[in-house]
Amino acid sequence: MEYDALALTDHGNLYGAIEFYKKAKALGIKPLIGVELYVARRRRFDRTPKIDSKSYHLTVLAENEKGYKNLLRLISKAYLEGFYYKPRVDKELLGEFGEGLIVLSGCPNGEIPRLILEGNYNEAKKKVYEYLEIFGKDNFFLEVNYHPNLEEAKKLKKALIELSRETNIPLVATYDVHYVYPEDRDVHDIFLAIQQGKDLEEEDRLSMKEDDFSLASKERIWELYQDIPQSIEITWEIAQRVNLEIELGKFKFPKYPLPENLTEFEFLKKLTFEGLEKRGLTNDSKAKDRVNYELSVIEKTGFAGYFLIVQDIVKWAKKNGIMVGVGRGSAAGSLVSYLLEITEINPLKYDLLFERFLNPERIEMPDIDIDLCDYKRDLVFDYLKEKYGQESFAQIATFGKMASRAAVRDIGRALGFSFSFVDKLARLIPAKLSLEEAEELNDVQKILKEDKNYKLILDYAKRVENVVRHVSVHPSGVIITPGPIIEYTPLQFAPQDQSRVITQYDMNATGELGLLKMDFLGLRNLSIIEDALKLIEERHKEKINLNDLNPDKFDEETYKIYAEGKTVGVFQVEGKGMTNALKMIKPKNVEELAAVIALYRPGPVKLIPNYVKRKYNQEPIEYLHPKLEPILSVTYGILIYQEQLMRIATDLAGFTQGEADTLRKAIAKKKIDLLQSLKEKLIQGMIKNGIEPGLAQKIWEWIEPFGQYGFNKSHAVSYAFISFYTAYLKGKYPLEFINACLLHEGRDVERIYVYLEEAKSYGFKILPPDINESDVNFKITGLNTIRFGLGNIKNVGLNLIEAILEERRKNGHFKSLVDFLKRVRHKDLNKKSLESLIKAGVFDRFHPRGTLIANLESILEYSLKVKDFQITKSLFGSKQEEFVFLRKLEIPKLEIYRYEKELLGIYLSGHPFEDFDKLLRGRIKKIKEVLEMEEGLKISLAGILNSLERKLTRDKKPFAYLEIEDLTGKIEVFLPPEIYEQYFEILKEGRIYYIVGTIRKKEKNYLTADLLTDITDLNNNLKLKERLLQTR
Repeated sequence: MEYDALALTDHGNLYGAIEFYKKAKALGIKPLIGVELYVARRRRFDRTPKIDSKSYHLTVLAENEKGYKNLLRLISKAYLEGFYYKPRVDKELLGEFGEGLIVLSGCPNGEIPRLILEGNYNEAKKKVYEYLEIFGKDNFFLEVNYHPNLEEAKKLKKALIELSRETNIPLVATYDVHYVYPEDRDVHDIFLAIQQGKDLEEEDRLSMKEDDFSLASKERIWELYQDIPQSIEITWEIAQRVNLEIELGKFKFPKYPLPENLTEFEFLKKLTFEGLEKRGLTNDSKAKDRVNYELSVIEKTGFAGYFLIVQDIVKWAKKNGIMVGVGRGSAAGSLVSYLLEITEINPLKYDLLFERFLNPERIEMPDIDIDLCDYKRDLVFDYLKEKYGQESFAQIATFGKMASRAAVRDIGRALGFSFSFVDKLARLIPAKLSLEEAEELNDVQKILKEDKNYKLILDYAKRVENVVRHVSVHPSGVIITPGPIIEYTPLQFAPQDQSRVITQYDMNATGELGLLKMDFLGLRNLSIIEDALKLIEERHKEKINLNDLNPDKFDEETYKIYAEGKTVGVFQVEGKGMTNALKMIKPKNVEELAAVIALYRPGPVKLIPNYVKRKYNQEPIEYLHPKLEPILSVTYGILIYQEQLMRIATDLAGFTQGEADTLRKAIAKKKIDLLQSLKEKLIQGMIKNGIEPGLAQKIWEWIEPFGQYGFNKSHAVSYAFISFYTAYLKGKYPLEFINACLLHEGRDVERIYVYLEEAKSYGFKILPPDINESDVNFKITGLNTIRFGLGNIKNVGLNLIEAILEERRKNGHFKSLVDFLKRVRHKDLNKKSLESLIKAGVFDRFHPRGTLIANLESILEYSLKVKDFQITKSLFGSKQEEFVFLRKLEIPKLEIYRYEKELLGIYLSGHPFEDFDKLLRGRIKKIKEVLEMEEGLKISLAGILNSLERKLTRDKKPFAYLEIEDLTGKIEVFLPPEIYEQYFEILKEGRIYYIVGTIRKKEKNYLTADLLTDITDLNNNLKLKERLLQTR
């Protein structure tokens, strides 16, 4: 690049500052870190609509470290104190944190330029002196941001030249850059439209197409400012003045409180050897050697403090009843981690490598991710704030990028195409493929030829794909700093959550700064395990310590879960494909279970048949060289794990463990240049160790594709342990386990349905919610029954439920509906909630549901009278009238099913399709079967219409998507315009349809309909019944 210096001055934030700084340095360009601040028109705390909703812009650069630190503070306070439409500072803050800053008067939206453009030249002149007072004569400049095609820019340039002459304040030449290349002007305009939620044709939107805002050449700058060349000289002088070095790559850990007279390493060593004794390994020479080696690496790399911090967090969590995972990722390869009780897996037992976690030849921040019971994670955050200081803890920002399908949809909308037109292309793009990759697919090629507008959309979408779209909170990452975080990164509130402060720098930037970053992942399965253990202790008086279990000791009830495919709720192994793999492999220990977890992924899944055949002696296990057998025998000769690759490099080619880890990374990340040199070293190393050159080459060719699928064994073993625990609990205590699963599904009716079906398969009964028996959530009653909770009913809020339960605790069960209405007087007991309680059946113990529904209006009226009576009772001592049911009604069972589906999300006491299923059996395909069938087959099915989504094609023709459900599952049915036009009058949610159509495939099978018949009243239509029953 031809630039000596470049400035980054994003609007109101520093999100990209570290990445910009690092890349500019790498290119030999001097980076100038700055911000285009938003300055409040009054005080930053003022928030009067129409007065404070607009703010001025001010260009600010960090001259030195002091200025950079002040910039961090200004940005943070703008977000945390001054946010109103935009993150705003005010002149009070500018005065307080102005040291070390170089300040320019700003673009046309700056205070001084705006006053000039509004005709207030004298007021603008006064403001010059005001800014001079704040920043000092040497630090404030008049900015000429000249774009000649903008009419106001010409007027402004002329006035600023005059203002500079009158005030003796130097002019600075700048050029506003919003995209890199001139040809990006059109796509930038589209992106602006997307940001505003508008299309290109709307006139009342922000657009920057009038002029070029690309990165200008030096020649272009000289051309624009030839009449004021001194302004360019001042620009260069400012660039020369900036002397900011941001320290990257040096670790900055908070200080862990130590016992007197001990260093961090000495204390770590003490705790580690205490752990050696506690784990019963004091006489294990192999363990001692490994510990001494690991400690020497930790001492050399300076990470003793890191281990102390992590072990303290994990111990605190366990001590305070928070379930922690047995390990995650490469940390399980560290024996020190095991002895400190950070992990619960002995790496020696499973041949897990420390260097996969911490490479002594390539010092990088260790990465110990911690799985926690998901709903208690915030308790750990509170502990960290208390221990290290609120000001030293924050969650990390992450940046959402424009994904492939989203890019297509957004571009199409901005270009003014209808949703249905754009959706036709978007649906063909697999979620995990880039648009470049998706373009090669046959279906995509076909649609691109159909209409040239699809090519237009795709071409633009490729240009915005992976562009940052929004900021959000990293799902697990936090940082802890040695002192206030604001010294290292700007802060802001999390979007839509002012209770959480997050960094503006993301995970990569905070890593570059050397800050202590940790990942605390809320794992729902740990919460399920925790609740299952509580239920088991309550119901069976058995206290189970999972760490006492031995997953390598074959337990028939546990491993039967895998062998028979009863994996609903079992960690990491749900889903049809995985279940089939387990039924074939029938794992009997941790090694085999870990292998399944590692193999069932897109790359290595094709190796599963070989694994099965070799395990059951149906295929010979052959090794390219005898030295491979001790490395690969545990996986039946199949290369699965990254650790196995590292062992091959050390045992066959004489690599150090550190070099082996570098090879692993090079293969995984396809670092071609590095890979070439390592390939030569590996082959030569094998030859030196007595392996024939041809065989050495063959071994390399065998391991090279491994990068596409190699898995971290430490992670696989860790997750195999958790999977075993869930299988153990399900195998021995299925009722408690399934109930625990239900407790953590909220109102996800799809998952609730799956778990309830699983419960039924075990012979457990499912009972509806009941006003005297139900709690908030699902609960076990009796020996084999699960009852719905009141919290599972739609339209019934938690506050009302807690009031009901509190009244029940204080004064016993409700004796009737009237008793309930008299005793529960809560503001949320209104028409909607009471009707939902009645229709969900919670009062069925008192009266038939039909009678309650028939008298619903009278009941609601009585409820209001009860409330009024409670208010007037003490004043007038009147006697309350009793409620009388005026009507009695029996409602059809189909109506009850409909209420259950509407309010509980599932059919509970029966299914509307049950009778039809019996009647049409053998004449239609079950939806579960259709979802597994080949594309292109013409079939018939039947089911209930759950939902109907109507849309329009580009030429305004209606079409529809239906969700059809039978007893075995759900499927999407597409009605093209010509079919929709034929049948739209008979479509109604809740009715039963017989459908003939052709199977199509996106991510999963769906049906394109050719014929629909409403068969809801089949029993009353003899001709239709006769015709259908003749169908085969």
